[in-house]
Order: sequence, then structure tokens, then C-alpha cells
Amino acid sequence: MANITIAVDREALKRARIRAIEEGTSVNAILSEFLASYAGLSREREEATEAILTVSHSARSASRGRRWTREELHER
Repeated sequence: MANITIAVDREALKRARIRAIEEGTSVNAILSEFLASYAGLSREREEATEAILTVSHSARSASRGRRWTREELHER
């Protein structure tokens, strides 16, 4: 994680801190989430997650619902 310094109106920061406390979070967490969203990171993560789920749902396994044993999983 990198740190940044920004200039913010005192009253705006005061109100943001109060609202963040009411929501059970912090101004830092809110700004971090906003910047990730603004940069498109949230969208990229969502797309990657959906791609993984699509592949996992289309995978064909011979287990037919049977649970694997530890020994079977570690067979070479």
C-alpha cells in the first residue's frame, strides 16, 4: 500500500469522519475503495471472479459428487 497526502476542507473532513464512524468504517477505507473503483480495479476483480466461476462450472469431474480422500488428492 502507498500513502498519499491530500488537502481537504476541514468541515468536509469532520463530516466525513462522523459519517464514516456512523457507518462503521473510516475515511481512509472509503477513499481507498473509491480510488480502486475509480481506477477500475473493482471491475477487473469482478470479471476475473466471474471467469473463474464459469470455468469451474463447466469443468467435468469424474467424482460424481464423491468426496476425495487425502491420499487420492496427493497421489502422484
